[in-house]
Amino acid sequence: MLYSGAMADLSAEPSVEELREKFRSADLNDLCDATEAAIEEGGGFGWVDVPQRDVLERYWKGVLVVPERFLFVARLDGVVCGSAQLIRPPRNNEAQGHSAQLTTSFIAPWARGHGLARMLTLALLRCAKSEGIKTVNLDVRETQTAAINLYRSLSFIEFGRHPHYAEVKGQIISGLYFTRDLEDLPTETAS
Repeated sequence: MLYSGAMADLSAEPSVEELREKFRSADLNDLCDATEAAIEEGGGFGWVDVPQRDVLERYWKGVLVVPERFLFVARLDGVVCGSAQLIRPPRNNEAQGHSAQLTTSFIAPWARGHGLARMLTLALLRCAKSEGIKTVNLDVRETQTAAINLYRSLSFIEFGRHPHYAEVKGQIISGLYFTRDLEDLPTETAS
């Protein structure tokens, strides 16, 4: 499924799509490049140091084989420049089957400023709603201020803080927890 958005720059076309089953042509390489750039910039969704390329490739290939995971990628002029995942609880967790986790959300530094993070999040939320999910949860380092501002602007509600959420280069960083009820999310939301 492809989602296009308004262009921030007439020379760059931003879009978002859900990837299923396998990567096309250069997508895996582009996604690994974007991941490395995000990690180097400090937004590595858990990674602090850039892992070896084969580790990244195995990670991304593994995402596509897990039935409870939905992988969305952001593109700028057709090049993969970011991602986000929607993760459903395992099937045996019926009590939390109404909810899902938004994770691994990032845009490579070179592709920022085109509205892709918003497009990516909205595409993921629309998918979640279409899958019958009622609530999306996420957590983020308190240092990720652009992401925090984005989530707040999209009606995510902060419900908790963890004072020892992450350790990055010897520094302890707090984390924030957010939730978003999808009942009021329109099926098609303007990007």
